[in-house]
Amino acid sequence: MTTASDLHPKDRLLRTASRLFYAEGIHAVGVERLITEAQVTRATFYRHFPSKDHLVIAYLAATAADIQDAVARAREGKSPREAVRAVMAVLGDATLEDGFRGCQFLNAAAEFPDPGHPVRAVIDEQRAWLFEVLRDLSADLGHPDPGHAARLLVLLHDGAFQGAELDGATAVRETLRRAVDELFPAQDA
Repeated sequence: MTTASDLHPKDRLLRTASRLFYAEGIHAVGVERLITEAQVTRATFYRHFPSKDHLVIAYLAATAADIQDAVARAREGKSPREAVRAVMAVLGDATLEDGFRGCQFLNAAAEFPDPGHPVRAVIDEQRAWLFEVLRDLSADLGHPDPGHAARLLVLLHDGAFQGAELDGATAVRETLRRAVDELFPAQDA
């Protein structure tokens, strides 16, 4: 098993940032704390990340890659109906994880309200990717307006990630599953 001290300093910084940014908020965690908890020097931090914003971008890009990999695995070998249910289940299952604090991208967007900020570009790319996946699945299912269906699914995702802490993750996940089934009812043979 790889321990934190076995990781390359850049990886330690990214792992530490991911944990702290998600748990406490991006602006709440300073560079000094990141350096201390990652057990690196200030020079090492700035060698790998010229600014804290660069680390935030790397954190969000790594999170996006993890989500995209999980969604690709969930879709693999499935019919379009099974795939859309599996994709939404992957997203919904995240609300059941220990330490769940909402969507990393929605949280970051709240902390970086300027749409021209470089962090927002990573957020926008992830949201565009999610929309495209859901639009393509909706089209594969023969939905008459795949773009509209995808927008509904993105809104369901956003609502589930914000509502899970308030309304209970299990209830929100079940509501998400039912909404997907209602949007794409099974076709009678």
